[in-house]
Amino acid sequence: MTTRQGGPGVTDQDREVPMLDESLLDDPDALGRADTRGLLLSAAAAGARVRIAARLTQEAGVQNLRPDGRPRSVLVAGTGPETAVVADVLAALGAGSCPVIPLRPAGPTSYELHWTLPGWTGPLDLLLLTTSSGREDGLVGLVEQAYRRGCTVAAVAPAKSPLAEALEQARGMTIPFAGPAPTLPSGAAGASGDDPGALWALLTPLLTLADRIGLFSAPPTAVQAVADRLDEVAARCGPAIATYNNPAKTLATELADALPLLWSTGPIGAPAARRFAAVLAARTGRPALAAELPEALAAHGALLAGTLAAGADPDDFFRDRTEDNRTMRLRVVLLREAAGQQAAAAPAARELAYAHETPLSEIAAADGSALETAAELLALTDFAAVYLAVASSERS
Repeated sequence: MTTRQGGPGVTDQDREVPMLDESLLDDPDALGRADTRGLLLSAAAAGARVRIAARLTQEAGVQNLRPDGRPRSVLVAGTGPETAVVADVLAALGAGSCPVIPLRPAGPTSYELHWTLPGWTGPLDLLLLTTSSGREDGLVGLVEQAYRRGCTVAAVAPAKSPLAEALEQARGMTIPFAGPAPTLPSGAAGASGDDPGALWALLTPLLTLADRIGLFSAPPTAVQAVADRLDEVAARCGPAIATYNNPAKTLATELADALPLLWSTGPIGAPAARRFAAVLAARTGRPALAAELPEALAAHGALLAGTLAAGADPDDFFRDRTEDNRTMRLRVVLLREAAGQQAAAAPAARELAYAHETPLSEIAAADGSALETAAELLALTDFAAVYLAVASSERS
């Protein structure tokens, strides 16, 4: 047994890529049995979560708000990986109409987080909180900070949670979190990373709120279109659809032994790429690197010319060929906003990848609004990550 740099006990086997059982992908019944966390059910129910969240938002009175004007800035804080995506998407859709600033937590552990408002925060700013729990002391403390500064606060959180109670005392607004369906396996949604639909339960109310404050346009018809697009993706990417006709399963097989370079075009593609990298790490334990074009060409150019490239050292006679299929090799995944539109940097991206014998996958959303594009790219990559998680094993 040999060890590599990176610490004692780290062996070649520890660095092997988890094997993907491709036969499992085309066996819906076996997939269902293997999906003990209910990830596929949660991903397929994303459209339903949007509709439930929209109803809860309406019942909370968000559509009746008559704000005096657009806030000076929108601050976003919360727990779980969804918070970063929410801020990312709101900023992309806002297109610079108002700064959207994610607040980074601090703390000794992930269970003892606290947040601090910037020194300039005041009555002209809006603080948005997202949580599927509502029990975080750090978020309650953030509400108290905002109240002392005269900063308006709104949150998506479970009703009657400690955070909701704190908001009521601070004269803020709580929009109830649309939890997962009771049909999911027990404990499946115990963590946001185990609930792909949580993103839409947290984001949907804030789309309507953003519409009301003039950040961007998201009327009820646009939110309904998002739900419809998510349903369309679920129909195309569901477990019953064979791999050859299923873009999410196809992408999962292409990434089975790959280190993905996630290159994006346009303001909507970038949040989708960053989200994909995050869920690949959280659900499958696989690394991925996200970058926006054209900057990605320079940022990742050295990687394509390095030892991880698919065409690296083809004449190395002494390499161990028994592990050729288990070693991570680079694969470019190009996320484009619309299938009918050619991004200016896309041809150069393809040329660079092919020049280094690096395989390339492309994902492009169908025509539609920016909201629908975001929904399709986020949902399709969510399904791909779920298939990788469910159909992979650590067995060598």
